[in-house]
Amino acid sequence: MKSYDLTEGSIMDKLLKFAFPIMVGNLLQQLYNVVDTLIVGRYLGETALAAVGSSYTLMVFITSIIIGLCMGSSAFFSMQFGGKNQERLEKGIYTAFVMIGIVALILNFFVYAAMGGILIFLRVPQEVTALMREYLMWIFAGIMAVFAYNFVASLLRAVGNSVIPLLFLGVSAIVNIVLDVLFIRGFEWGVSGAAAATVISQYLAGAGIVLYYYVKYPQLQVTRDNRQWDRQIWKELTGLSTLTCLQQSIMNFGILMVQGLVNSFGPVVMAAFAAAVKIDSFAYAPVQDFGNAFSTYVAQNYGAGKTERIRRGMRDAVFGAFLFCMVISMLVVGFGERLMGLFLNEESAEAIAIGAGYLRIEGAFYFGIGLLFLFYGYYRAIHKPGISVILTVISLGTRVILAYVLSAVQWIGVTGIWMSVPIGWALADITGMWYYWRYKKH
Repeated sequence: MKSYDLTEGSIMDKLLKFAFPIMVGNLLQQLYNVVDTLIVGRYLGETALAAVGSSYTLMVFITSIIIGLCMGSSAFFSMQFGGKNQERLEKGIYTAFVMIGIVALILNFFVYAAMGGILIFLRVPQEVTALMREYLMWIFAGIMAVFAYNFVASLLRAVGNSVIPLLFLGVSAIVNIVLDVLFIRGFEWGVSGAAAATVISQYLAGAGIVLYYYVKYPQLQVTRDNRQWDRQIWKELTGLSTLTCLQQSIMNFGILMVQGLVNSFGPVVMAAFAAAVKIDSFAYAPVQDFGNAFSTYVAQNYGAGKTERIRRGMRDAVFGAFLFCMVISMLVVGFGERLMGLFLNEESAEAIAIGAGYLRIEGAFYFGIGLLFLFYGYYRAIHKPGISVILTVISLGTRVILAYVLSAVQWIGVTGIWMSVPIGWALADITGMWYYWRYKKH
């Protein structure tokens, strides 16, 4: 696997080359989500799109807990692999697998047991409830597949293999799209077909990457003597995972709260939000990955003591993010209605108009989220992940509070939910900049 020394040479050139594979992987994931939503919206209508879109937000929140734990465990695996400590690596793999597996099982049991309460909490309209319940009954069956894929993918990335997880993700995305068309258009299974397609592709990716791990990585398999729960390693894994998991959970719980508010406005607004959010996420995915690549750049130079190069890198990264966000903002704002028209047919003119309004407000301020991703990466790299959590709380907390306050004003209505997002980005950015300039010398 090719490694990147980001402590020497052209800053932007190396940053972009390093970030590109990460961007491709994330765009592939986002593209699947976009196509999945497009097929549901075009062939099943806005009520089905409302059910699937609201369910997706819930699933992201649930799986973010599992993914956060896997990401934290990956850091432990990297340390032991780099230090050639085979015994602790094997015990860590076993302990992490048991720990995260138990969490996944508990989550899986909880979501089925509490489904009725979840639908009430999300304020799902009566006309959408049956479809959403039908979809969730299927989609929740994929939680253990999400665990299997992300656990092994995190392990492989920890030892330097980021290509294989991407390949299995790509195959899974293609299978999902094909099955979506087959189940929805061919067999006419409705939202159950959409969910079944997703679950089958998830298990395909999970089973495939586990099989690859067993065949190609015998040196990472846990021997009989090391299949034991290690309390000290568990404490280390928990310490590494807590903040990452907390940030992921806070961010997605805030989005879930907003989803509940959106649901209270009815299925038309729910459908508009479901489609617009997919466009939104796809649009700024590259700058999010650029922030992750920037984090590695800062970490390498921080370790090398090259503080001036970090400062120059921050200037270049902010400028690069600004240029990218301005171009994407112009495209999304200018073509908002046409983009929404890809997901909904002409009979859903009201939903298209509402979604386009969302995109005009969000799209105009993409640099806000771009700068925030850079701060997330920067503070993780200089061993201050708590600042990233604070920025997340400010951004999402502001968004949730303002969304409820502004949308309650009669003449603002649902537009208040859209307005709250860039305001939250701006407040978090101001906090990030304040802390950066105050402690830059340190």
